[in-house]
Amino acid sequence: MVTLNHLTVEDPDDGSPLLPEAAEAATPTPVFHRQRGVTKTDSREFFLSRSENLAFSLTLLIICYLAILIPAYFPLDNVETLSEDNPHPKDLVLLNQSASLLSGPCQPRWCLNHLKPLSCSASLLDIPVFVQQDRPVPWDLSPPLGLLGSEEPLALALASLPQPGLPPSLRGEGSCRRCVVVGNGGVLHGSHLGSHIDQYDIIIRLNNAPVSGFERDAGLRTTIRLIYPEGAPHSESDYKNTTMVALVVFKSLDLDWLTSVITKKPLSFWSKLWFWREVVDDIPLKPENFRILHPEIIHKTGQVLQKYALKQGNMVPTLGASAVVMAFQLCDQVSLAGFGYDMQHLEARLHYYETIRMGAMKSQVVHDISAEKLFLRDLVAAGAVTDLIGAL
Repeated sequence: MVTLNHLTVEDPDDGSPLLPEAAEAATPTPVFHRQRGVTKTDSREFFLSRSENLAFSLTLLIICYLAILIPAYFPLDNVETLSEDNPHPKDLVLLNQSASLLSGPCQPRWCLNHLKPLSCSASLLDIPVFVQQDRPVPWDLSPPLGLLGSEEPLALALASLPQPGLPPSLRGEGSCRRCVVVGNGGVLHGSHLGSHIDQYDIIIRLNNAPVSGFERDAGLRTTIRLIYPEGAPHSESDYKNTTMVALVVFKSLDLDWLTSVITKKPLSFWSKLWFWREVVDDIPLKPENFRILHPEIIHKTGQVLQKYALKQGNMVPTLGASAVVMAFQLCDQVSLAGFGYDMQHLEARLHYYETIRMGAMKSQVVHDISAEKLFLRDLVAAGAVTDLIGAL
């Protein structure tokens, strides 16, 4: 055994002796700090420098601003279009129902058989569709319910029409035909029904509802377009793939306008002042493609609607409701697309082709929209018509 009696350890700093125990206790514990020339753990491994921190903050701020500002440069319609490329599951159900309807055989006299239970059925059938020159009628009512007081302009307009009555293509003796009345309602927007609509035998459209640019939802074919002068489309593209334009007479001057359009003889400046809106001077169709809707369609439709109205008196229906009654005279089966105003959601689209909202309907006083909706609902409930969108 070796015993060390004397052991000294000199500290290089002060030279004082230390016992072994003291020396052991004095061994420095590692401390993470920065010394000039000696750095065991640098804090820069854990924290960014001031300049790096500033650059990172600026980059993050720019990204946040871009995330907020970039969407503002995309038009709302484009954003909606992108989100509607694929139909909603609910729309797929409606598309499947529409496809199923078209895939089955046409059912002869379907409307006639399903209208019978309704109390108004007798008023909705056997109505002449177009005014004919060889069938003079003693008119008892003024336009739009009749043509009283418009006999002279009516005679001139009929004289300019090579074929004023129902054309052979719409008579369809012995054949079963299907009609679709395409309404202008915003519910048609995003429906993807265009290819289905184009498969119908007779496609009826209303006023200036466009087809160009809206083929996906509204289709592109038109058999009959019901118009009045102020509501006629101004774009030539909306008359493509159109078989016929039928004038709805609201005043005698409308007949003068039709004669002018057919004969290419412009109206006088004075006559144009009486229209409440600018009217077109030319429609790119041949004279044989024009007709005059029989006012009895308007009159009988108004009489039926009176049963659903709160106010009494002669009622002027919308072209949509009148077109449905006209379709009963032409087809065995009738479907609707683009019908149904949702007055509970005033921010919804009023029309499928523009951004005017439903609230605009509250200011109109000409038509009784509530009465028409009840009427159409009864037709759907009876199975006389099919609502392709299910908005009624």
